Amino acid sequence: MSTTIRIEHLARVEGHGGVTVVVEDGAVSDVRFDVFEGARLVETLVRGRRYEDVSQILSRICAICSVAHALTSIKATERAFGVEVSPQTKALRDLLFRGENIESHALHLFFLALPDYLGYPSAVALAKDYPDAVKIALRLKQLGNTIQEVIGGRAVHPVNAIVGGFGRVPAEEQLISLREALLAGIADCRAAMDLLVTLPAADYCHTDTVFAALDSTGGYGYFHGDEVTIVANGRRTQIPGDAYLGFTNEKAVPHSHAKHSSYNGRPYMVGALARLTAHHDKLDARAHEVMARLGLTLPSRDPMDNNKAQAVELSADLHLALETVDQLLSSGVHDEPPVAFQPRAGTGTAITEAPRGILIHSYRYDDEGKIASADVITPTALNAASVEDHLRCSVRQAGTNETAELTKRLEMIVRAYDPCISCSVHLVRRRDAE
Repeated sequence: MSTTIRIEHLARVEGHGGVTVVVEDGAVSDVRFDVFEGARLVETLVRGRRYEDVSQILSRICAICSVAHALTSIKATERAFGVEVSPQTKALRDLLFRGENIESHALHLFFLALPDYLGYPSAVALAKDYPDAVKIALRLKQLGNTIQEVIGGRAVHPVNAIVGGFGRVPAEEQLISLREALLAGIADCRAAMDLLVTLPAADYCHTDTVFAALDSTGGYGYFHGDEVTIVANGRRTQIPGDAYLGFTNEKAVPHSHAKHSSYNGRPYMVGALARLTAHHDKLDARAHEVMARLGLTLPSRDPMDNNKAQAVELSADLHLALETVDQLLSSGVHDEPPVAFQPRAGTGTAITEAPRGILIHSYRYDDEGKIASADVITPTALNAASVEDHLRCSVRQAGTNETAELTKRLEMIVRAYDPCISCSVHLVRRRDAE
């Protein structure tokens, strides 16, 4: 007897994707995380363009992760040109990244994931019975947008972040206003946690998982650092960023426009749960208290815990953003120009943490400061094989053949990854074309 579960369109995720699961005689014979989006060919778009244009073009890959793409692009270019920025620029970039994470996590947790737990088809329907929760979520998302606007020049596709620094630095009064908004956001987040801790369990899959995350320097962060930590079977492995091809190992699969990656033959998970698994020791007692309230224990064997991990990061980022603002106000914001540099031939690889996980930009520049070749690998592409692994696990452990229940579980697991499907497809290069 054969049963096929086909989800033609995954709702409440960014982009166009689906799921196909085939069960034959009680055994899972096929699992596919189908990515239907057409290839973006972003690497080709920037070929031959000067360094000033690259981050602006590549930030258009995604509106939700535009800061991550812009700053990762700038980081790769600075690696290629040997540019070292000031401590103030590093602090502002860190703050800009946290603004994006706050916005993205608030959007995902309350508008995309929460309706599943409470039995609603959408956040609009949820708002009728939980208006206060939706209002809090909107305020938190707006706060993240405001941080991006103040530091990056606008809420989507930042224009103020450039190679060597910023076009302009925020005024003191803007930071004071941000400080007040962050204090209000911390209070909002505390109220939101009161709801999140009451959510019913969603124990749909329990299995050992390999995790990969940026080894952030200077604390728990998303931008600074050049090594990746792999956590597998209780062991940790450090991989230099410029050796990224050794852990991405991308390969094309027939059912998806997103390629699959593996480490030592095993798929791995990136994102909030991976970051906490690798680096929870860098968070303070407040964050660990949130983890305890949510019942999140590490290492986790449940991909649904990525939702809890995002809630922990949301709370932590509000406090860490406030600390950064206080430091900038205490030291005084200096109206410094971008670092001077000379474009040159060279290569640069940057690894950061977008809200959904590891993001890689790697460039080769010619001696005129123009892109000769580029490679962009996004977290949803890195997660694609792991998604299929966890979908297979969930069907095997479901204890039911009821199609509606299995469909719900499959959709919730995919949404827990917070996929950005449009970001996941990129150029497939022929070897002889490189």
